Amino acid sequence: MNAPAHDDDITTLDATALSDAIHARRLSCREVMRAYLARIHRLNPAYNAIVSLRPHDDLLAEADACDAELARGKAGSGSRGWLHGVPQAIKDLAPAAGLPTTLGSPLMRGTVAKEDGLMTARMKAAGCIVVGKTNVPEFGLGSHTF
Repeated sequence: MNAPAHDDDITTLDATALSDAIHARRLSCREVMRAYLARIHRLNPAYNAIVSLRPHDDLLAEADACDAELARGKAGSGSRGWLHGVPQAIKDLAPAAGLPTTLGSPLMRGTVAKEDGLMTARMKAAGCIVVGKTNVPEFGLGSHTF
């Protein structure tokens, strides 16, 4: 594997380029996850984009599991899919098992999804690692969030 790229270089790759780099083992899933977590922690205090972030240890362990699968040759067909190890945040309108699903409303505070919604399930089936949930206007009825 090549020397780690600068975090900003990793997080500016589009999904296809990131997937290609992971599958070609130019980037490990762990270094991708670390770059994304660093960016989230650097920018999220100002933007409040991520409203529910999974624990770092869990995310890094999932990234390590993806790397182990790649090392065993499980990428490509029969693996997690083309998004193998790619970090993905889910809008807080879509259920993601174990994560709060508030629909952006204080009325829904404390609601935790018991199972994945269809979109989340399909993203996971394609191989992504769900890092958390992103901010939305209340019940999705608006064009901005706070």
